[in-house]
Amino acid sequence: MELALYAGSFDPITLGHVDVVQRAASIFPRLIVAVGVHPTRNALFSVEQRLELVSEVCREFPTVKVASFGGLLVDYAREVGAQVIVRGLRVGSDFEYELQIAHANADLASELETVFLPTRTRFGFISASLVREISSHGGDVSRYAPEPVCKALVAKYGKK
Repeated sequence: MELALYAGSFDPITLGHVDVVQRAASIFPRLIVAVGVHPTRNALFSVEQRLELVSEVCREFPTVKVASFGGLLVDYAREVGAQVIVRGLRVGSDFEYELQIAHANADLASELETVFLPTRTRFGFISASLVREISSHGGDVSRYAPEPVCKALVAKYGKK
């Protein structure tokens, strides 16, 4: 298993996401962190901004590459030659959803494996939507998001 793929919207990337990146990068020789492009979703940050933030945050991991993709994850995985899809789990309800997606991915691309990495306990409640909500009201999210994200949120919302 040479190349793994960790995909998400990362709108924005949180410390929980970074935890999964760090741990996946220690397990797999190469890891692509792929920012998903969903034309029907109204993202807070543009794809370009998310790529920039994820790249900045992942700079410390030498075996990690950051990219974006659109369409089906399994098609992108095949395109880049990934053998593994990494999915992070925060709470029990994540497992049901992620297992359903893993089954669908396995049906569409049986050559791909899905690996679930539970976040560390201290990150289990953090989500990008929580970070956006707190920040939109001027709250401090430095315990939940990397510094570049905190700065980008302050710039976006105009609040500290």
